[in-house]
Amino acid sequence: MTYCLGIKVASGLVALADTRLTSGSEVSSNKKVSVHQLENHSLFIMTSGLRSVRDKAITYFKEVLEEQDDTFNKLYKAVNAFGAQVRRVAEEDKTALHEAGLSFNLFAIVGGQLEDDEEHKLFLLYPEGNWIEVGPGSPFFIIGNSGYGKPLLYRSLRYETSMQDALKMGVLSFDSTRVSSNDVDYPVDVVMYEKDSFHIIEHRFEKDDLDHIANQWSALLKNAVQKLPVEWMTPISAKMTEQHHES
Repeated sequence: MTYCLGIKVASGLVALADTRLTSGSEVSSNKKVSVHQLENHSLFIMTSGLRSVRDKAITYFKEVLEEQDDTFNKLYKAVNAFGAQVRRVAEEDKTALHEAGLSFNLFAIVGGQLEDDEEHKLFLLYPEGNWIEVGPGSPFFIIGNSGYGKPLLYRSLRYETSMQDALKMGVLSFDSTRVSSNDVDYPVDVVMYEKDSFHIIEHRFEKDDLDHIANQWSALLKNAVQKLPVEWMTPISAKMTEQHHES
């Protein structure tokens, strides 16, 4: 399983991808985000799915970039090209995977900005090669193990959120997933892209780098629970007291 999160706020893009790979009882680590940066062409791709499918699609797409990069003046055109490579891999491998009891399950988050984009963009690509674009109303995509990290983002993340705060929320969303699932873990790769900068920043965090953040967040949550009002519990307390008297 995978945890990849892409966030679009007004000032830029924030993305996180875990690095854990599981195959049966074997656990290893591998990078799940690819960055392409050349002059005013800045984009990244994060993927979730079978590693063999992912590696093949990314390899094919790198060849396309080498040959056709100057023809992509807007990010959606590059996303279309990547989608075409995903469909190509599906045509080559889907039947064999199905016969082996495996699904063709490659999802991808593609973000960045090309020279004719009026702003930074963020897309979710499906295994069929079609895509949707993130909007201000729900400014993030998660692929892979998505259930545990969404509540925090739904409650707190807004399009007007700063990139710094978006990164904080992203790390906490990742940590919520990590503590709830054995197949998501450190190291975690972070990608930051500031609007109109045409420069992507990458950084890898190890567990020791962020352990204190996770511990502080846990303490804050416990403290917040203790500070919640209790008046609404009065009917239940009364019933418990009544039960004790009857017994």
